[in-house]
Amino acid sequence: MRLDIPALLAALTLEEKAGLLDGADFWRTQPVERLGVPGVMVTDGPHGLRKQAGDSDHVGLNDSVPATCFPPAAGLASTWNPELLVRIGEALGRECRAEEVAVLLGPGVNMKRSPLCGRNFEYFSEDPLLAGELGAALVNGVQSQGVGASLKHFAANNQETERMTISADADERTLREIYFPAFERVVKQAQPWTVMCSYNKINGTYASEDPWLLTQVLRDEWGFEGLVVSDWGAVNRRDHGVAAGLDLEMPSSGGAGTQVVLDAVKAGTLSEADVDRAVTRVLTLIDRSLPALAPGQTFDAEAHHTLAREAAAASAVLLKNEGGLLPLDPRTGGTIAVIGEFARSPRFQGAGSSQVNPTRVDSALDALRAAADREVTFAPGFVIESEQADAALVDEAVRVAREAEVAVLFLGLPPSYESEGYDRAHMDLPAQQIALLHAVADANPRLVVVLSNGSVVTLTPWQDRAQAVLEGWLLGQAGGAATADLLLGAADPAGRLAETVPVRFEDNPTIGAFPGELGHVRYGEGLLIGYRWYDAHRLEVAYPFGHGLSYTTFAYSDLALQADGDTVQVSLTVTNTGERSGRETVQVYVTDPQATVFRPEQELRAFTQAVLAPGESTSVTLSLDSRAFAFWHETAGRWIVEGGTFGIRVGSSSRDIRLEGTVELSGDGYLAPLAPESSVDVWLEHPAAGPWLREQLGEGMFTAMLSDPTNGQMMRAIPLQRLSRFPGFPVTEPDVDAAVQRFSAR
Repeated sequence: MRLDIPALLAALTLEEKAGLLDGADFWRTQPVERLGVPGVMVTDGPHGLRKQAGDSDHVGLNDSVPATCFPPAAGLASTWNPELLVRIGEALGRECRAEEVAVLLGPGVNMKRSPLCGRNFEYFSEDPLLAGELGAALVNGVQSQGVGASLKHFAANNQETERMTISADADERTLREIYFPAFERVVKQAQPWTVMCSYNKINGTYASEDPWLLTQVLRDEWGFEGLVVSDWGAVNRRDHGVAAGLDLEMPSSGGAGTQVVLDAVKAGTLSEADVDRAVTRVLTLIDRSLPALAPGQTFDAEAHHTLAREAAAASAVLLKNEGGLLPLDPRTGGTIAVIGEFARSPRFQGAGSSQVNPTRVDSALDALRAAADREVTFAPGFVIESEQADAALVDEAVRVAREAEVAVLFLGLPPSYESEGYDRAHMDLPAQQIALLHAVADANPRLVVVLSNGSVVTLTPWQDRAQAVLEGWLLGQAGGAATADLLLGAADPAGRLAETVPVRFEDNPTIGAFPGELGHVRYGEGLLIGYRWYDAHRLEVAYPFGHGLSYTTFAYSDLALQADGDTVQVSLTVTNTGERSGRETVQVYVTDPQATVFRPEQELRAFTQAVLAPGESTSVTLSLDSRAFAFWHETAGRWIVEGGTFGIRVGSSSRDIRLEGTVELSGDGYLAPLAPESSVDVWLEHPAAGPWLREQLGEGMFTAMLSDPTNGQMMRAIPLQRLSRFPGFPVTEPDVDAAVQRFSAR
């Protein structure tokens, strides 16, 4: 069955049209039975299907059908592996088909502006290129199965505090260079069927009713072709939303939104053409969903669990491995002491609307015991949701550690520490867990720490007590088995940090500007989030963006740069110099030391991965298009590449640069528009107006004043129009006005 949308649009009454723009309930679109228009179902994601079989709610309070729980975005981002995310998306799409779900609500590509955002576990990165590439891969995978994705939360939704009312106040360049590009990349590379607007305001206007955001930027500039849906409860003024480009309100407003639309059309404040446009998009979504929604489809739960295990192993990041303590030999050696309740009761996902009912859950303790031919002992050490140390549990953990050859301590954030709906109070692990770590380290210095956390935590106060640290994030339902694979060397750690781990919370860029006050949060750090901030301020970090160790080593050589116009090919050789196979993530950063505007020290502009056997070398080539060198010019209202020398840095992390080179680019040849109030400097630098002005000035007093090494800079900063009023100045105000017309026409 397919819908004849033009015929339906002609047959629908205005009341039916307005009704189609409102949900039927929590998860379904409105049907029109008399015309054969069915409703379709959408459900929460993005790392697993959350289809509620009974009573519906938004934040996961009621049970949902069993589904594969893949690692949340905080983990998947550390894979730096778009091909893997395509396969995960395909699996999610198959599960949606099996449950007759038309749209999976995800992925979320908002930036990790602050480490305290309570929903950081659902977002990929502090870097828009990485988030955009991974988000596009996931969307392409889901939609390859005939199921839609919903790119969220558009835009500048970077905190949970007052998320439904806060105004994120940021200049346009910051939005264009940091908070929009991940969305733009996903739209252009994957064309998600839907985009979900965020709750918050942007510079005082709700995202749900912002025509600049939803129409000018999203549709006119980026070419988005799909439907814009509200976040659940994000609608402020429904009629304003329809006019701005918000097509579907979810969940059902109980008819309230429908009546607002009807009243606005009747009053003439909303055109029926705007309604028809939104209805067409809703009908198009329904129509494109129908082929995949045939009943009776199934999915291979065991195969999806195997994929979840692969994804979990690729998500974990080996931060530290002194003396090569890892991997542990699975066959020979003394007792392995496993300590920490998380080893037995894994925390594998975040809380809130993304919470999945998994098909099964692996624990690291069970997996280690099954895979190791060595004795594995266990002590819980602490109660996960307790803030108080339990002396008996600590004593038991110390005894078990003392009697073992090596201790593996599982620490992490309790579920209550991070969730949709509120932000974290601090970056620290619970105090009783840190006290346990010190006690265990005193008993056995051969200590491995495995972390379970959806948001970055402070490591510096305690990590010197551990020989190895494995950042496990939240690894999904197969994370326990994957952790055992990594600890015992069945898998090589290939994860790389998608966010910086600062030394202290106080070093992060949002101090004093998060979570805001009096209804506003100032994005005062501008472009400088994540590694951009730490680089600009020359701050030491615990672990830099892009960092991650392997059980092998890699060497980089033979950098070659080839420029063609404003695009550059970056080629190099990567060699596995270790004794086992591994996957290396090659990262390319661009610098612009000659820019006429402030630019970050370096910015990630490309990445790729090489899988190599011991001793094997391969040549890799990465392409940088003109956007890799551009900045958003607010005066011009477009992306600008300035001609000059750009630096190319290639490395294994943002602070492990292995190769460097430079390229010369011609740039766009952009000229700032002249105005009477433009400074003398701007006039003099203009290729046509500059010679004209110098000719008018001649060899007189003003030429000498402007050239004076002491006061010339001050004089050149004066607007030409004002300088023309000075006694004896050889250019008059009418001359300046005429020159503006003359040289602006060129």
